[in-house]
Amino acid sequence: MERKNAWNAYDKPEASALESLCQDYRAFLDQGKTERECVETALCAAEQAGYRPLAEVIADGKPLKAGDKISLTVMDKALALFRIGSRPLTEGLNILGAHLDSPRLDVKQNPLYEEAGQAYLDTHYYGGIKKYQWVAMPLAIHGVVAKPDGSLRKIVIGEDESDPAFCITDLLAHLSNEQLDKKARKVVEGEDLDLLVGSRPLEDQDKEAVTERIRLILKEQYGMEEADFFSAEWELVPAGKAREAGLDRSMILAYGQDDRVCAFASLRALLDLEQTERAACCLLVDKEEIGSVGATGARALFFENAVAELLALTGDTSLTALRRTLANSRMLSSDVSAAFDPLYAAAFEKRNAAYLGRGLVFNKFTGSGGKSGSSDANAEYLGFIRRMLEEAGVCYQSAEMGKVDQGGGGTIAYVLALYGMDVVDSGVAVLSMHAPWEITSKADIYEAWKGYSAFLKA
Repeated sequence: MERKNAWNAYDKPEASALESLCQDYRAFLDQGKTERECVETALCAAEQAGYRPLAEVIADGKPLKAGDKISLTVMDKALALFRIGSRPLTEGLNILGAHLDSPRLDVKQNPLYEEAGQAYLDTHYYGGIKKYQWVAMPLAIHGVVAKPDGSLRKIVIGEDESDPAFCITDLLAHLSNEQLDKKARKVVEGEDLDLLVGSRPLEDQDKEAVTERIRLILKEQYGMEEADFFSAEWELVPAGKAREAGLDRSMILAYGQDDRVCAFASLRALLDLEQTERAACCLLVDKEEIGSVGATGARALFFENAVAELLALTGDTSLTALRRTLANSRMLSSDVSAAFDPLYAAAFEKRNAAYLGRGLVFNKFTGSGGKSGSSDANAEYLGFIRRMLEEAGVCYQSAEMGKVDQGGGGTIAYVLALYGMDVVDSGVAVLSMHAPWEITSKADIYEAWKGYSAFLKA
């Protein structure tokens, strides 16, 4: 069944609302190029909307009531926002779950070295990338430095026009005969993705004169010693702002749209939400790109613990109540889907592909091969979703991620499904997914926000 292009359904007021939303989305992308920055930006918006920290609500000791707005941050890299409904929590929550991390390069803990009069920072790539895409392009440094005294210094270098730029060098075409004979995954090796940071030696230095100058710059301009890399998180990301794309300005070109496009739409849907019967939640997690592991990933227990704390504020501390609440919940695993690309049509199965501009995408399952690693949504839940979307006038489509044996991918859906709740993947179609610059349709972003808003009210 072919879905119509969403652009054809907009009148002038709705087209104006779409442009306004996408302008805010671009600002969100520019402010949040790391998971820490995204949490800071999202939490600031939530606080302005009246959300209070869970610890503060617990300290008050007052029972929860309909309309209460509660936030929980985890190590400044994950965020859960709850809006209490008029029904008991044990009847379940409507959850929008997205992830904030994106593929990138991480600076190692002992990174600085000099070779042939040039200084480099050694890196380790994060998530699924095509390594050759990260060379010979402007990069920026975003991160933090944690000092032994407990202070935390934020670092952003390479975004402002007055900042220095960075890049990873590539072999010139004139000498690349052997390189071009390699398989694509070997054209650039992971250990060769090192950031060029200097070439000018420090005066009166016999050894490591260039790295000595870099050490001096780090100390004088950024307040850090070389030893501080041990307790630093420096992420290398593409430099530059999110841009409108196409002569018709119908698309957005930016870094990190997997999965910050769904995170933004989910966050905005919750912050726009008025009073509902069921409790609503926006869950923004870290580490999805490497398996949802660690204390800030979806597999961590912070979400379950937060729900237990909310139940305690209603006077119910039983394990039965917690399990009942989670099992009665339903979730949209808000993650992106691969958009059909006619330039690489052989990788897709056209009848079951997602297309730019045709609305919110639903993947009944993800995974790879024989649905390995997926959370296959049941028919009854999809029937509920169809009714909800059609009543709200949301443009939507269904898809699989490419041909059956072409590859595949996963989301956080399977993690929350372990509680027995209904879960289905839904998100925005993306061209050039996991590339340094990704492309989305403004119409799909708008329909995602509409769909997520309808879900929270359902």
